Amino acid sequence: MSVSVAQKRAEFRKLHESGCFVLPNPWDIGSAQLLAGMGYKALASTSSGFAWSIGHRDNDVTCDDVIAHLTTLCAATDLPVNADFEGGFAHDPAGVAANVTRGVATGVAGLSIEDSTGDASKPLYEMSLAVERIRAARKAIDDSGADVMLVGRCESFLVGQPDLNATITRLVAYADAGAECLYAPGIKTKEQIVAVVKAVAPKPVNLLVGAPGLTVREVADMGVRRISVGGALARVAWGAFLRTARDLAENGSFAEFAHAVPHAEINGVFAKKA
Repeated sequence: MSVSVAQKRAEFRKLHESGCFVLPNPWDIGSAQLLAGMGYKALASTSSGFAWSIGHRDNDVTCDDVIAHLTTLCAATDLPVNADFEGGFAHDPAGVAANVTRGVATGVAGLSIEDSTGDASKPLYEMSLAVERIRAARKAIDDSGADVMLVGRCESFLVGQPDLNATITRLVAYADAGAECLYAPGIKTKEQIVAVVKAVAPKPVNLLVGAPGLTVREVADMGVRRISVGGALARVAWGAFLRTARDLAENGSFAEFAHAVPHAEINGVFAKKA
């Protein structure tokens, strides 16, 4: 790669100053390099896409797995990479800080910490603990001396607690604790999106879009700074794979192969390795 880690981080931070950009989510070297060649300005990892690629459920990978994956992803492209770092792979703030330090060392330009616990009976961390976890991540980044952007995520809409006011209260608290970009995956309506953008301004907001509906222009007009797609691209790829494999297994048909990318086209995208 010809771009230094410091340059990637500086470029990533600049992207958040104005306008709106799309942050697509590759899950391996090939998908990262394909996206990098399509004009995108930055990438983000996807916990689900990566987990599926190694035969695991989402949120069922280890910190070691993710550290190795992020190191590989960052080395594979000149674009800055934002890490889906799940909940920091620890419950206590000290554990989150230690793992964030490891995450920063992979070369990422941004890193998100979410407030979901993985416990269906109590899906979100209690507010004060959630804030302390963000504060610990902030301190770990600051102590590293790396210019890595910290993203604070509130998972309330994804865990069955779609209370917009409570979500905004958490996001504002995470911003106050040092999160530089705020993210509430699961908000969908214009009213919800605009309310979040207004509440945390002037800090930027990341919007997750994983289904048809809004356009990039419409999202930009709401004041959102960046758009990520989570595991959507991976699901599209798996969808084509499953449709084709099922048709072959159940019907003995090769018809779905008609939709495959020609070998020469995909092969030509990748540079010949020495």
